[in-house]
Amino acid sequence: MTDLGMPDPKPPDPEVIGVRHGLFGAPGTGDTSGYGGLIDPITLPPSSSRPYGSYFDEVADLLQAELGESYDAAVEKVVVFRDEMTIHVAREHLRTVALTLRNAPALRFELCLGVNGVHYPGDADRELHAVYPLASLTHNRRVRLEVSAPDTDPHIPSICDIHPTNDWHERETYDFFGIVFDGHRSLTRIEMPDDWEGHPQRKDYPLGGVPIEYKGTRVDPPDRRRSYS
Repeated sequence: MTDLGMPDPKPPDPEVIGVRHGLFGAPGTGDTSGYGGLIDPITLPPSSSRPYGSYFDEVADLLQAELGESYDAAVEKVVVFRDEMTIHVAREHLRTVALTLRNAPALRFELCLGVNGVHYPGDADRELHAVYPLASLTHNRRVRLEVSAPDTDPHIPSICDIHPTNDWHERETYDFFGIVFDGHRSLTRIEMPDDWEGHPQRKDYPLGGVPIEYKGTRVDPPDRRRSYS
């Protein structure tokens, strides 16, 4: 209930970006998992409403005060989900926001714990996401930055000069997801061979059907594997 005795407003619905059918098994060969009839929407949390709770309101207010008039253009939405705060930032403003969060005395998120790639094939025009967990050792706080880019233009600015620990993390995310971090001093593969084609952690990357080195054999793709029904 609100302070005026009115019912709390209905929270916004999650954003549906796709539907998942079943779980395992090659199609048409019998349901070996027991979950063949499962239909599950693929959703993203919606923008959260104030108050966020915890220290999240203070962080949002401080960031808005530091960015001034550029806040609305830089911050696309703020999501508080499962007691974690994620600030979704337009990619062209990533460096400004990261630098502000690091340098502002009242914020001081001086540690970046890397960058994680995410691939949402159904999230049109923002299929590739980069997620940056930030920690403030000064104030004992944590937030995340999240930036998206379309599959057709997978470019996101590098923040290695702001957070040098991201050097190899950006290379790994480039290797596995194909996100190009503009300005990185040596954006090369770090896990896969230099001549490897494709990015293995994208959801549209084939599962199997890839020659196995040193064995002289190959693993069939899922739609050609034997079904045990």
